[in-house]
Amino acid sequence: MIARLERFAPLAERYDGFVLDLWGVIHDGVRPYPGAVAALAALRRAGKRSVLLSNAPRRAAAAQAAMRAMGIDDALYDGILTSGEAVHRALRDRTDPWFARLGRRFLHIGPERDRNVFDTLDLEEVAAPEQAEFVLNTGPDDHRPGQTVEDFLPLLRRCRAARLPMICANPDLEVIRGGVRVICAGALARQYAAMGGEVRSLGKPDPAIYPGVLAMLGIADRSRILAVGDALRTDIAGAQAAGIDAAWVIGGIHAEELGAVNGTLPPAEVLERAAAAQGLKPIAALPAFVW
Repeated sequence: MIARLERFAPLAERYDGFVLDLWGVIHDGVRPYPGAVAALAALRRAGKRSVLLSNAPRRAAAAQAAMRAMGIDDALYDGILTSGEAVHRALRDRTDPWFARLGRRFLHIGPERDRNVFDTLDLEEVAAPEQAEFVLNTGPDDHRPGQTVEDFLPLLRRCRAARLPMICANPDLEVIRGGVRVICAGALARQYAAMGGEVRSLGKPDPAIYPGVLAMLGIADRSRILAVGDALRTDIAGAQAAGIDAAWVIGGIHAEELGAVNGTLPPAEVLERAAAAQGLKPIAALPAFVW
């Protein structure tokens, strides 16, 4: 059974290290969730280690700068890895055979602020799919609510006609930004794959993203590590694939569908049914990341 808890402190006592999601757990893209910064500080005082793992399609330093602007200090955690950082390194190093065979000319689908993923690399950005050798998809502009996958279909069809492989720098399908649900790069990647396009995503739930994070934690025994996230498909599934326990924060992406309003927890059977439908077994559920 999934333990239903109101606060995080009882879980913190059972583990030495924590892999924490950002969107949906620590902040909503605009401001920290109530109590989240205090919970990070409490983990520090308790001598616990924590690393942030985010599917954000921008480099780690950019994600940190955004958090500082929200009042989330670097000293509150031990490290951070983003999908955008993983994509940057993969394109830079080309040690992965899939990335090694990519060319240098690429089409960027995404907002200007995500350019830090590639702007220092030896690559050539082009303006049209017909000129490119691959697509770098960092997703729609989450500052512009109302965008849909359908808005991108003409461009995706041109990419498919050009037989371009796609890098997805954010496997999330959607996030809640400032209380508004917006689609992410993962939604475009899923559509492209359905069209027969070749897609490579970096980030949760792929277990390949976890070794670097676990190295930052410096805790060899995975039974002493807990992942905390709000999305079953990425956070909880990724932790399970990596062989670490997971706690499910209900107040994020699944709040509306589960009827978790005003900081309440759904009945145990509702939680069990939702998790089991995806073959997942989080050890606990909390309304929010609060101490």
